[in-house]
Amino acid sequence: MTVDDTGSGTGTPRGPHGRDTGGGDGASDSAAPDGAAPGSGRGPASGAPERGLPDLPDRSERGSEPQEDGGQTEPKQDPLALRIEGLILGAERRYTPFQAARAAGVSMELASRFWRAMGFADIGQAKALTEADVLALRRLAGLVEAGLLSEAMAVQVARSTGQTTARLAEWQIDSFLEGLTEPPELGMTRTEVTYPLIELLLPELEEFLVYVWRRQLAASTGRVIQVADDEEMVDRRFAVAFADLVGFTRLTRRMEEEELGELVEAFETTAADLVAARGGRLVKTLGDEVLFAADDAGTAAEIALLLIETMANDGSMPELRVGMTFGTITTRMGDVFGTTVNLASRLTSIAPKNAILVDSAFAAELVRTGEAPASEAEAAAAEEPGEYRFALQPMHQRPVRGLGAVEPWLLTRRD
Repeated sequence: MTVDDTGSGTGTPRGPHGRDTGGGDGASDSAAPDGAAPGSGRGPASGAPERGLPDLPDRSERGSEPQEDGGQTEPKQDPLALRIEGLILGAERRYTPFQAARAAGVSMELASRFWRAMGFADIGQAKALTEADVLALRRLAGLVEAGLLSEAMAVQVARSTGQTTARLAEWQIDSFLEGLTEPPELGMTRTEVTYPLIELLLPELEEFLVYVWRRQLAASTGRVIQVADDEEMVDRRFAVAFADLVGFTRLTRRMEEEELGELVEAFETTAADLVAARGGRLVKTLGDEVLFAADDAGTAAEIALLLIETMANDGSMPELRVGMTFGTITTRMGDVFGTTVNLASRLTSIAPKNAILVDSAFAAELVRTGEAPASEAEAAAAEEPGEYRFALQPMHQRPVRGLGAVEPWLLTRRD
């Protein structure tokens, strides 16, 4: 799998919320406890039972009759589904979108932009929003009003957060909760088991999410402020690499879906662990392919070689091929774009099995930093036999789609 000429990225937006009431139609007079934002999700929702198996509605009650509010007919809602939603959001449905925007003191147009950026579907004027939604609108709008963010940047914050957390939520439900919610007793439904499980897990997962985010934010900030000057901080040079499973399309025709899923998960896990351990950054996984970046060429070269060596020692895994480049890239919402990224993708597509191809800029950077010799004659004249970590072998020029002729170099580890 390779990327197109527009860059590396794909994004899959999805679904809402966050914020406190300031009055307006439909607003409640109740206030949140001291020290907690209304609808922040800390603690059970109003009226929620103590931890443990809750009092569940009789199955015959599910699918209640439509309710009318202000002349609008609300769709049927499963009472238990609403209780689970209330538990997760920490608040009950109270506002229509218009009421939420009015309570937050923002225009309906701006509220819609924020909600769509976060990945939430249009709901018309159904009463489906909570105090938390109002609070989120106020916070984003407040950052714009204070001059800390432009409106466009606030929308980007909403979109990047929505896309990232949507993927996380989907994974947790599909892969995590699904395996834990097998009914312990005959006659119980998965939904009935889900409520108490979420009630127990929610505060722990929330705290863990904040911890990991703070750690990642600290690491990313540290990398940025260590650059030499402001110009370099904006136009930074990175090593970018694609690692691609060879013959994956053929595998999809031969293997069962579950077996194929296990292979992809093993590949992604191995790649993620190696990239993180060696100081790189896993940009994204694309099933049969991973994209990672590193601040310097030497780190990226070591990661790529370890990936090739690790996969080659696992008889259950296909061969791997890697393409790497070094240069200025555009970063946006955690993804990377530009000619440097596209070239890395093209090099991957022409790389031999269990081999690594790099561009001339990557090779020159390894030579500049003293991690590879400019020639074998230079290597032979080295004072220390192990002075160089890597070897570079020039290959014949190759035409690549959209980028003209390139001169790739074969990267190997020196004996």
